[in-house]
Amino acid sequence: MERIIISAECLEQLTHFDTCTLANAIERLDVRPRNEGFIVGAVRCQYPRLPPVAGYAVTGRVRSSMPPVSGGWYYEQIDWWRYLDSVSRPRIVVVQDSDPFPGTGAFFGEIHARICRALDCVAYVTNGAVRDIPGIEALGLQLFAGSLSVSHAYAHVVEFGQPIEIGGLRICSSDLLHGDLHGVQRIPLEAVPDLPTAAEQVRQQEQELFRLCDDKEFSIDKLAAKLEEQRRK
Repeated sequence: MERIIISAECLEQLTHFDTCTLANAIERLDVRPRNEGFIVGAVRCQYPRLPPVAGYAVTGRVRSSMPPVSGGWYYEQIDWWRYLDSVSRPRIVVVQDSDPFPGTGAFFGEIHARICRALDCVAYVTNGAVRDIPGIEALGLQLFAGSLSVSHAYAHVVEFGQPIEIGGLRICSSDLLHGDLHGVQRIPLEAVPDLPTAAEQVRQQEQELFRLCDDKEFSIDKLAAKLEEQRRK
C-alpha cells in the first residue's frame, strides 16, 4: 500500500477544528463506521482549555506494579527514546498500561514530559495514570489519562512499536491522532486531504442551525426546510 504523505500545513489545519467537528466531517466522508475510530471511556482530558492537538502515534506498553525483569525503568530506557525519535513529527505518545489494575504507578510525569516536549511531542495518552499535573500544564503538553497517581512505582516500558488498544481503539505506530477536551480519535489518512473542507462545511451548517434556533421566528417548518437545504449540499 502506498504511503500517504501529509503536509505540515494540512496537519496544522486539523488543529483548527475540535474533535466533534472532525468526527462529523469523517462521518460525512463515509470512510469508516460511525461507531469506530475513537477512544471510549478509558481516558479523560486533563487540560480542557488547551487547543486541539494532532500528531503521529508513538506506541508502547508499560507496567508499574512489579520491577522490570531487566533494564531500567521510568525515563531511563534509551531504546524507548530512540524509537520515539524515529516516528514522524509532531508526535503523540500513546501508552497502554498492561497492569491488572491500570494506574498503579504513573509512567508519565514532568521529567518525562520535558523530554517528550524536546522531541516534538504534543500530547500523551494512556489508560493508566499520570502525575505532576501543574508542571506539565505549564509546558503546554496535553494529557489524556485514566487516573492520577502520587508515585511512578516500578513504571517501565515492556514493549514499544507494536499495536496497542485503549478504550476499544486499536492504535498502531504512526497512526494519525487528534484530540481535545472531548477525547481522542484516529484520523483516516486517506480522508485528510478532504477533511478541512468537509469540517468547515460542517461548522458553517451548524452555525446556520444555531442562528435559526435563536431566531424569534423559529418554527418546525423552517427547521425542516433548512435541514432539507443542507442535505442537498
